[in-house]
Amino acid sequence: MKNSVFTICATLLLFFLTSCTMSDQIDIQIFETSKSGNQLTERVEFPDSDIRVEVTINPDERFQEITGFGGSFTEASAYLLNELSRDNRMKILEAYFGDDGARYSLTRKHMNSSDFSLSNYSYAPVEGDVDLEHFSIDEDRDDIIPMIKDAMEISKDGFKIIASPWTAPPWMKDNNDWKGGKLLPEYYDTWALFFSKYVDAYREEGIDIWAFTVENEPLGNDENWESMHFTPEEQNEFVKNHLGPQLRNDGQDVKIFGYDQNRDAELIEWVDVMYDDPDAAQYYDGTAVHWYGSTYHYFPEELQYAHRKAPDRHLIQTEATVDAEVPAWKDDDWYWSKEATDWGWDWAPEERKHLHTKYVPVYRYARDMIGTLNNWVDGWIDWNMVLDRQGGPNWAENWCAAPVIVDPDLDEVYFTPLYYTMAHFSRFIRPGAYRIGLDHSDDELMVTAVQNPDGSVVVVLLNQTEETHGIDLNLNGQVHKFSIQGSALQTVVLTGLKS
Repeated sequence: MKNSVFTICATLLLFFLTSCTMSDQIDIQIFETSKSGNQLTERVEFPDSDIRVEVTINPDERFQEITGFGGSFTEASAYLLNELSRDNRMKILEAYFGDDGARYSLTRKHMNSSDFSLSNYSYAPVEGDVDLEHFSIDEDRDDIIPMIKDAMEISKDGFKIIASPWTAPPWMKDNNDWKGGKLLPEYYDTWALFFSKYVDAYREEGIDIWAFTVENEPLGNDENWESMHFTPEEQNEFVKNHLGPQLRNDGQDVKIFGYDQNRDAELIEWVDVMYDDPDAAQYYDGTAVHWYGSTYHYFPEELQYAHRKAPDRHLIQTEATVDAEVPAWKDDDWYWSKEATDWGWDWAPEERKHLHTKYVPVYRYARDMIGTLNNWVDGWIDWNMVLDRQGGPNWAENWCAAPVIVDPDLDEVYFTPLYYTMAHFSRFIRPGAYRIGLDHSDDELMVTAVQNPDGSVVVVLLNQTEETHGIDLNLNGQVHKFSIQGSALQTVVLTGLKS
């Protein structure tokens, strides 16, 4: 009997010691940005709540591999950085690309000018130059190229660049204009050569281009700024008979993404055309999408359809911004209030007005990143990294907000709550991570989870209610208890997991 009691006690002692050892192996850090004032603040104490939410993470269930998160190198942003003091310029770049900052890993830039340029320009300005003998990226040397190079110096892990044209030079188009019109068929070869020469020119600067989108917003923008129209069939013709062969024959190791516009019903039409044509499909590495179809709806059905159509290809969000707004200056409350409206508030057709409601800017960003990640998007890119207090410079007066707003006259910098919202994802979810399975018991919260290449698990939670929610986070049988206050975004990082 004594031996039996001793055996039971020893077994229990071993069980408790083993449990403590297992528990000690997992470290947890929780970072929060909130309406109450937290800015990616590490939390160690949490308010009580009668609401308990069970969140169970399943690392064995894997979905898409993550490409990255980041923003765009625009002429507007690069110009503004040049207008600031050296200290503030580097402060912003460190905040975006530094190891203690947002650690942006996926970026975008415009080829030729866009609305967020100081004027219209092209790298092929000489009319009739079909062989592009006068091709030059000199327009980028004063601002965009120095910004990229400084970011490269700062970034420890590096970042990928996607390049997108808003338009070919007017002399290649049927309307001879920067806005609207179509690429003339006789210039398809010249325009394809343009892409290849662009890769070469940037490589000579020590900058690698990772991918192209064929055309930014091929459905157009009502001819308000630089644009060029393609149907999906015309895009296929250009890609399979001109762009794809040109890049392949020139040995350019660069990806091609099709579509590059909103995630609504047109996305289904475009992926059908892109991937049902095998001659074109061989050149597409993925589909690019934007968020402007709605201020709150992230179109999960359309994203799921696009994934099923090409499950082995990328699905990347290449542009998002608080559009049609002059940004609030040093007023964090505005970014947490339901005051913002987008272009559709005024201009959407009546049958789509319901998709363009007033919204909270922080929620628009956070819910979109969580919602699209949970529906197969593997990369998410914000638009301008830096804008001024007007929401420019922008030659078309198409004012927008950005995560960082500056006043170059006063040499002042404002990191808006949108900067911290982006960092909740870009800083902690690293390229090569995989989205992993999860279940949670409260639909009021939005949740996503990934496992990074180093084995750490990252969980992002968004609470859009005003009430604190207690969280019971279950990973590998160990339950971590904490809470998320109302109007808050949290990133939970769990390290030290047993392989």
